[in-house]
Amino acid sequence: MMRYKYPITYELTPKEIDHGIHWLTLKLKNIGSNTLTGLDVRLHSLDTFYISVYGTGHYISELKPDKERELVFRVDAFGSANIYATISAHKEGDYFWWESGWIYVKVSEEKAELERLLVLSHPYTTIGKTIKAEATLKGLLKSSGLKLEFWADTPSGKWEELANIETKDLSAGEEAQYSAEFTPKETGYYTINAYLYDGLKRIGHKTNSIYARKS
Repeated sequence: MMRYKYPITYELTPKEIDHGIHWLTLKLKNIGSNTLTGLDVRLHSLDTFYISVYGTGHYISELKPDKERELVFRVDAFGSANIYATISAHKEGDYFWWESGWIYVKVSEEKAELERLLVLSHPYTTIGKTIKAEATLKGLLKSSGLKLEFWADTPSGKWEELANIETKDLSAGEEAQYSAEFTPKETGYYTINAYLYDGLKRIGHKTNSIYARKS
């Protein structure tokens, strides 16, 4: 399915791959009224530990209105991750920058995925007030023996372990929520991290941030 961010529609395929080296195809279409010239098109991974993109991208001399191009990128996949594309070009003589939304590429044979991580508070909280972070897991295959860790990256740069949880068995499609509490002691941004492990292999990572201030 083509996705849209003016003046480009885009699609990345396939959405599911196996472990190892594969080729992803990025389809671009100019739906604007101006010709884009000197396009530098690149693909990026939000988690290079899971999916790394080879090469320095592709060059397109021009992309006229209503024209399409397909570009192939080589990737090395270890686990599922979000991918996004960028374009730097010129439009009517001016510099043009475009960035796609995140595209989730799933690596098959993983038992479960870490769907989301929420900090159950407003964007701001006060020092000394205990708040809760909640992670949602979804089974992809029948799974057991998974471990979920919560960590906080504090404003001073010190990492604090919040919880280390042995999760329950999950069937395919089943969801489960797990939470950890923490109490900010410093002013500034806290980044809460949730990590999902299958044995020694990390199969999921999500982050969420909150700002702590004095009451």
